[in-house]
Amino acid sequence: MARRGRGPSRTRQSVIRAARIANAAFAMGTPYEAGPDSEARQGRELVEALEEAAVPYIVYSSVANADRKTGIPHFESKAKVERHLAFLGVPCSVVAPVFFMENFHSPAFVSALRNGKLAMALPRHRPLGMIAVEDVAAFTALAIERRSEFEGKRTDIGADEVSGVEAAAILADAIGRRITYEETPRDGLNADWAKNEWFSRERYEFDAALLRREYPEVRWRTLREWAVTQDWLSLLAAEAASPGAEPKRT
Repeated sequence: MARRGRGPSRTRQSVIRAARIANAAFAMGTPYEAGPDSEARQGRELVEALEEAAVPYIVYSSVANADRKTGIPHFESKAKVERHLAFLGVPCSVVAPVFFMENFHSPAFVSALRNGKLAMALPRHRPLGMIAVEDVAAFTALAIERRSEFEGKRTDIGADEVSGVEAAAILADAIGRRITYEETPRDGLNADWAKNEWFSRERYEFDAALLRREYPEVRWRTLREWAVTQDWLSLLAAEAASPGAEPKRT
């Protein structure tokens, strides 16, 4: 289809050149550099470049439940890219993970854990879906390798669901020190998902049992299984990062 807007940027041209030899492409973006609006714009430009390069198949990394009008800014930015993929009509699939377990490595979480707290802007007993990044990668590889099975599908993926209180107990066992849960006020955080009321009344919807049954190639680690493999001693001993840093992704 005809190109929209102004002429191709140097970055876009480089993507097109690199992608011409690809059999498939994995596309993702982040709102944590220039904001959700930029993420949506860059995502649309990226998939347009992949379309122009005639890439046969695109796997787009979104976030679970982004298609449900949550109002969370970085969910909505990914939903815009998903809609643009549908508009372009390119062969694609969408992999949509829940909260990354690796977010607990972020400076904000590590700083609190160092002081014996797990601090999150969620009610104490509100379940939160979680997944290890390595399992996201393994599932994405399946989506690329088994195109005929995944093309045209959107899959919300997660491996575990625990409340803040349960997560604090699991991390305490893995770290070997007392950790208590602390519910922090949403208006005191920069993370847009934390400020939004959606997480106070809703939860990620995904079927962990079905995922384990249909895709046994993926380990689908629980938070406990993931936590005991992490080098908490090094993480907690590291110099504290600047105050106010936020987890990067859900």
